[in-house]
Amino acid sequence: MSDMRFILIGIGLTFAGFLVLGVMGSQYQAATFESDEFGTCYEYFEDKPPQEINCSFKIMDQTVFFGLVIGLLGAGVIALIKGVRGDWDSKVKPEDIVGPGNTENEDSERKQD
Repeated sequence: MSDMRFILIGIGLTFAGFLVLGVMGSQYQAATFESDEFGTCYEYFEDKPPQEINCSFKIMDQTVFFGLVIGLLGAGVIALIKGVRGDWDSKVKPEDIVGPGNTENEDSERKQD
């Protein structure tokens, strides 16, 4: 049996990781290209001209961003593995079962009538 909660959490985290990478990833690729090709990095603004900055700060921002994405993807994969291997759902005590399949609840309801 699998643990559906972890499978759903894993799918959500993995989707979030790919979504964050796809939406915001292009902003963080420029640091590597600028430092390798030109040796100088610029920070771009919408209302004023670009300003030259230290490339190491821009590359550090890029590294932190990709660390966040790798963390989301890794957490999603771990949750998926835990969900597929988990058997928590099948380890329910008979007295804790709720619903029509519980014979103990049906017997106690018949005794009360």
